Amino acid sequence: MLDRVIDSGGQRAVAPAASLFARGALAGALLSCATVLSYAATTQTGLPLIGAIVFPIGFVVIMLLGLELVTGNFAVVPLAMLAHRARGRDFARNATWVLLGHFVGAGVFIGLFAAGATDFGRTPEGHSATSAVIAMIVSTAETKTTGYAAFGALGVAVVFVKAMLCNWLVTIGAMLNYAADDTAGRVLAMWLPVTMFYALGLEHAVVNLFVIPAGIVLGADVTAAQWWAWNQVPALAGNLAGALLLTVLPLWWAHRRVA
Repeated sequence: MLDRVIDSGGQRAVAPAASLFARGALAGALLSCATVLSYAATTQTGLPLIGAIVFPIGFVVIMLLGLELVTGNFAVVPLAMLAHRARGRDFARNATWVLLGHFVGAGVFIGLFAAGATDFGRTPEGHSATSAVIAMIVSTAETKTTGYAAFGALGVAVVFVKAMLCNWLVTIGAMLNYAADDTAGRVLAMWLPVTMFYALGLEHAVVNLFVIPAGIVLGADVTAAQWWAWNQVPALAGNLAGALLLTVLPLWWAHRRVA
């Protein structure tokens, strides 16, 4: 499995910038869509666990299509670096183009979703099919920003730790994409850790690239500065730290160092 991961990381490290951007944009839109689906499942059933169970649909589709998810690449490309199949500047280049793609993909989805959910702004709170989802997006955006701001520096630390734990599970899911030869096996393997992270309410930077700006567009009492300062920056840093410290180094130590 790790050999397959390293091969993939080496290929992703040298992929053309345009390809990385396009794959990142598609992944950002798909993960945004999966987040809306999970909120719909939660509000319709009243059971957050159901939302957590359906959320991995987006992750699985991204992986099966061979798209780019920066949080998964935080482990896949560094493993290739340890195997001398990629360089530090390759990692930085990959992350930059994929993140830019995520911004665009999530942004396009936000615009389309907001237009459809509010009838192009005529019903700001949404019609019967979407009002509960809109309310949940707005509430979540505020909780993930001003909710942490209420605790000051400790709030930033909480986001960082929750982001570390999140990407520990997400990168395990990315690793398990390579654990089976058949599609059904890959789907099941990936589904498990991603359900875990979502059910635990951890912080995923790419999900937050959708839910917080979407909340702002839909009426959340959050500014762009609050979004970045109290969530996006510490979440992204925590996701990177979690990938490197909790997945890359332990797996390398356990399986490759002894080879």
